[in-house]
Amino acid sequence: MCGKFTAMASWRSVVAFSRPLTGQPAGDERVTYRPMMPLPVIVFDPDTKQRRVLQMRWGLPAANNALTPKHIHARSETIDSTQAFAPLFHGKQRGIVVMNTFNEGLDLPNGRTEQWTIDPGDGIPRGFAFLWQRYEIEGQPLLACVMATVPASKLIQPVTDRMPAILEDADWAAWLGETDAPPEQVKATLRTMEGVNWTMEREARPVKANTAPPAEEPTLF
Repeated sequence: MCGKFTAMASWRSVVAFSRPLTGQPAGDERVTYRPMMPLPVIVFDPDTKQRRVLQMRWGLPAANNALTPKHIHARSETIDSTQAFAPLFHGKQRGIVVMNTFNEGLDLPNGRTEQWTIDPGDGIPRGFAFLWQRYEIEGQPLLACVMATVPASKLIQPVTDRMPAILEDADWAAWLGETDAPPEQVKATLRTMEGVNWTMEREARPVKANTAPPAEEPTLF
């Protein structure tokens, strides 16, 4: 299951597009996103009829502890029917996060997880499908989101059985709710991306630090 992905820093503020950029800007910095970190999520504003980027935390909070994520992923097969996600799906609380590469984890017999990086290799941004929700945490608003997932492609199946739902450019408007597409058509945009010439490489194991970094506080907006 995807627990990490990267994007280019300049993609965070670009909104008026179907495909954000046509290539990787020279000298741009790659940003890594993980659960519980703030993500730049593209949403459609029905009042202004325009796309916006809102900062949201990756992970819907648990009811008894905002620092603990209850949900990070939402399965596409039941995204329109489960109690946790159906109201968001049908309420058009759907967003897109632009990615450059993403990771999948292979569970090893010794209990460790081996990370593999999937790279389209062309520097062209692609959109992950997300759902989002607004919360009130200690009197402050919190925007949080979950990634939609689909069955793994043939490339990724040796590592895991799930992967992010990567939207085709032509499906962005339907997923964001810019059009009056019926729910079944919107759900159909969440499909496994096959037939692509991508690479998948094992990530080198990081060297352990002597001290653990401090836990991040939830991002409030």
